Amino acid sequence: MAKDRSQRDEYTTPLRRLLLGIVVLCLLGIFLIWRIDSPRVERFRAQVVDRVVPSMEWAMVPVTAAVNLVRDFQSYQRLSAQNQELRSELRIMRAWKEAALQLEQENARLLDLNNVRLDPRLTYITGVVMADSGSPFRQSVLLNVGERDGIRDGWATMDGIGVVGRISGVGPDTARVILMTDASSAIPATIQPSGQTALITGDNTQSPSVEFLENRELVRPGDRVVTSGDGGVFPGGLLIGQITEDPGGRLRVRLSADFERLEFLRVLRFHSAPVITDPGDIVGPRRPEAALTPPETGDG
Repeated sequence: MAKDRSQRDEYTTPLRRLLLGIVVLCLLGIFLIWRIDSPRVERFRAQVVDRVVPSMEWAMVPVTAAVNLVRDFQSYQRLSAQNQELRSELRIMRAWKEAALQLEQENARLLDLNNVRLDPRLTYITGVVMADSGSPFRQSVLLNVGERDGIRDGWATMDGIGVVGRISGVGPDTARVILMTDASSAIPATIQPSGQTALITGDNTQSPSVEFLENRELVRPGDRVVTSGDGGVFPGGLLIGQITEDPGGRLRVRLSADFERLEFLRVLRFHSAPVITDPGDIVGPRRPEAALTPPETGDG
């Protein structure tokens, strides 16, 4: 085995030296040819370049591909950075869009409040709905208006369309509104066009029930329900909602007010008519003896 290795070394070593010498001679020849300043050598060099360079394009393909890959990677980095910036701007724009939608809804509700047609004799004050203070009432809200604004118990409250409830409890700066959906709420109403009178009572659902109806046969789903003004608490003619019928056949009222988005409420300043205690001369003239008889005084 040692003999075989020595024989291979005897052949490979001179061969390597021979090849190395040939390569060195070729390089020296190329160097000399490229350094010689002669027209013939220049033409020879041009011919060599024309023959060799076009055939070496295949060797530049990996280099060109690598350069293109680096350029594509740099372009991808720029696109990724731009994408992150666009996402950040999109989040900001979504926040602005949400704020714009909220302002638009708030503006629409304020416009509804301004467009409600009321009795010219009625005046009102608009308050902002605040969170419930956690009182025993199940269906109530708080307003940021109170005694300093002249608010009184019993006054009606409305949103942009219909009746919401009545004032029940007034503080110096706040007032509580009992909603129509509360179980303690009962409002006299008139059903149009039949003219039937009824009592709209809340039962802690979104559709109060219709009670004490005179003639149910004259009432149909879709009829308009307004306040009757009976009792002197609510003014007459305020829109409450429309008649609807539940699956059990019971008449209810689909309220016109949007109870899920109560932000602003209009409190109606309603002063009921004074009670007449003196019949005057319309019923009949006073008795003379009643006018002349002095009031009785106690003995002693």
